[in-house]
Formats: sequence, structure tokens, C-alpha cells
Amino acid sequence: MATMSFREALNAALDEEMARDPKVFLMGEEVGQYQGAYKVSQGLLEKYGEDRVVDTPITELSFAGVGVGAAMLGLRPVIEMMTFNFAILALDQIINNAAKMRLMSGGQYTVPIVFRGPNGPAHMLGAQHSQATENWFCNVPGLKVVAPSTPNDGKGLLKAAIRDDDPVIFLEAELMYNMKGEVSDAADYVLPLGKCHVKREGTDVTIISFSKGIHHALGAAEELAKVGVSAEVVDLRTLRPLDMEGIARSVKKTNRVVTVEEGWPYGGIGAEIAYRIQHDLFDYLDAPVTRVTGLDVPMPYAENLEELVLPTPRDVILAVNSVLYRS
Repeated sequence: MATMSFREALNAALDEEMARDPKVFLMGEEVGQYQGAYKVSQGLLEKYGEDRVVDTPITELSFAGVGVGAAMLGLRPVIEMMTFNFAILALDQIINNAAKMRLMSGGQYTVPIVFRGPNGPAHMLGAQHSQATENWFCNVPGLKVVAPSTPNDGKGLLKAAIRDDDPVIFLEAELMYNMKGEVSDAADYVLPLGKCHVKREGTDVTIISFSKGIHHALGAAEELAKVGVSAEVVDLRTLRPLDMEGIARSVKKTNRVVTVEEGWPYGGIGAEIAYRIQHDLFDYLDAPVTRVTGLDVPMPYAENLEELVLPTPRDVILAVNSVLYRS
């Protein structure tokens, strides 16, 4: 195992896939000469040249469309969004073309494209640059949505996303790029899409999260262990499709569930999970599913107000105490 930052692990995944398959190319704003706004594409232009590391104008709709067309013709584009807040400008191509082309062509076309980049709350970047967009994309049939929480998962899942024949939304938490962790040094390390992962075993309550929320969950689980509460932390990894079999195994073991996400509560990922659990696993529950989310407001710029909006490990602990009927 090698120790890498999250950005280094993503860079390694891109490098390995571009070396393995000449049909893979990277396109986006500042991915070439500047080597990526967050330096995920560092060194790739020098190694693979301008034909495969393509700098674009600031026109998300246009280069997303170029990517969709290239994918339909057999290439495997990786489209970097400088931030997924800007992907809003490309939603027509992502939702109306990438997600629907296989169906609308009767299976004559596939769209093996990855849209990747930073997502979710950053730090003091204000309301227009701190949105968690995952539930928007999860609402769209035809898209797969991935949100890794560690460098190791980031590498393995990005390689899988690039190889997938369907469009994949690959969401990277903006504040995790410097986070370091162990990464498999296997020659071709690929993690399957659509499978959750138990990050911490437990017996009293299941905490379900993804991306940066996993670290809130793990922090809460560590504190809860000090007072005798055994929390199991389940990392979704892939948000669409959801691994309900993996979730069910944990729920049947603990009988209590808390979901954690940094996005808004209305129509959130936790809401979908709570519905599925109560519909399919109601008889296993000893308490209502409880959700921890960001507050239902646009993100303020001021640091002290931003801290009030975002969930913390303490919020997770309070939610766990609620489902355990502890004061």
C-alpha cells in the first residue's frame, strides 16, 4: 500500500486508464497547461499531448456536448468540471443527451463518458460555489452517480467509471483533495460500481453516508465507542444505483439507522434511503430512520454562519442517541 493524497490517487487513476486505453481522453477548463484547477491532471499534458488532454473555453454546455458526441462515436471522454456548480450550465447535455441516448437510439449508441470534478460545500466560497449536487443527478434514469470518501476508493472507482459503458457522474468532495490515505498498489486496482462498503463494523446502530460525510460518521462512531455504543458506518460509494442488499445486511444487524449528508434535506439522498428502508425493512427497525443534513438554506459566505449550516460529528452523535432513545 502506498500513501497518497486524494488528488494524487485520482491522478494515478487517470494516468493508468489513459495508458491502458488510447480511447480515453481528458477535457475541461485548465486541465492542460494549468494542470487542473485542483491539480488532478498534473503531468498528463506532458505525457499524453494536446490531443488527449484538451483545454477548453469557459463553456460547460459546449464541451459537455463535444464529450457526449465523442462517446457516441466510440471514445471514452473524461470531462472535468472545475466545480459541479458549473455543471448546471451543462445539464441539457448531461440529462437530455448523455442519460437518454442509449434508450432513444434503441441501444444503437452507448455513452461511455465520465463527468468528474469537485462537489459540495467548500470553505467560504458562498452560495453559488458550495452546493451539493448529488441528489439532482441521482434523480435522472440513465446516469450512474459515484461519490468516493477516501483516496483508495477514489482511485478504484474512477478507473471503474472510465471503463463503464454508461455515463457516470463522479463527485469529488472539494475539501478532500489534500486528504491522505493508503492506496492499493495492485497492478490494476478497480472497485465495482454499485457496491457499498462497511468502513467500521458495529452492532447498535447503522450510520449511512458517502463522500466527506463518511468522516463525520467515523468521527461520531469513535466518540460513541467511548460510551459503549457500537456504530457501524456504511459508505455508499455509489449513490445510483444504491446497494440495497448491502444496506439491508447492516440494518438487519443493528435495527437502527442514521443517514448523514452535507446537502439540503428536501429530496436528499437520505430521504430516498429512509423510504426504501421503511418500505423493505420495516419489521427490522426498532426506531424511525433519522437524517442528518445541512440546513435548508443557501450557503452563507461568513465562516461562522457556514459552520452553523453544515453537519458535524456532534450532530451525528445526537441523531444516534435519538434512535437509541438515549438522553
